[in-house]
Amino acid sequence: MASLKKVLKKKKYSKIKLRKKETHHLELTAKINGIKGTFILDTGASNSCVGLDLVNRFKLVSQESEVKAAGAGAIDMETRVSENNVLKIGKWKTTKSSLVLFDLVHVNTALTQHDATEVDGIIGADILESGKALIDYDKGVLYLKKINEKKLKKLAEKAAKKQQKIARKIAKRIARKNEGNLSKVPF
Repeated sequence: MASLKKVLKKKKYSKIKLRKKETHHLELTAKINGIKGTFILDTGASNSCVGLDLVNRFKLVSQESEVKAAGAGAIDMETRVSENNVLKIGKWKTTKSSLVLFDLVHVNTALTQHDATEVDGIIGADILESGKALIDYDKGVLYLKKINEKKLKKLAEKAAKKQQKIARKIAKRIARKNEGNLSKVPF
């Protein structure tokens, strides 16, 4: 029987070495628009993200976004978006990467509280899905398959729509909750 490594190489998968942080997060090095950075691999993050403070460093063109971000103990965070970025992880590459930009202070604070180093962003499910990712936890390796750029764009649009829908639901719940509290205020 052929080894997993040989089978994946034959199917045009790239092998990317992962590092385990003190927090047990998996970390990798990637390049955005030719600039190297450190990222957490997060299968639970819908979109790949970069810190808002790193827009200039990674040569990102930032646009307004109505999407609110939530995660790692923070909700309803303002976001921006950057489209059509070159993202390279090991030998795997896409030229149409959409990145959500938001304040990563809460993420990096949580990391540093556990003596882990800060990160520049998060590689999320959008990239993992488009790269048909396989993670070998025992060997600390991520495998990504060469992607179809058109499919990546559709996946990014789908993820953004899903995130907007979730944000609207949360906003409605908060508004309903606040309406109930306002009716109890004496005037």
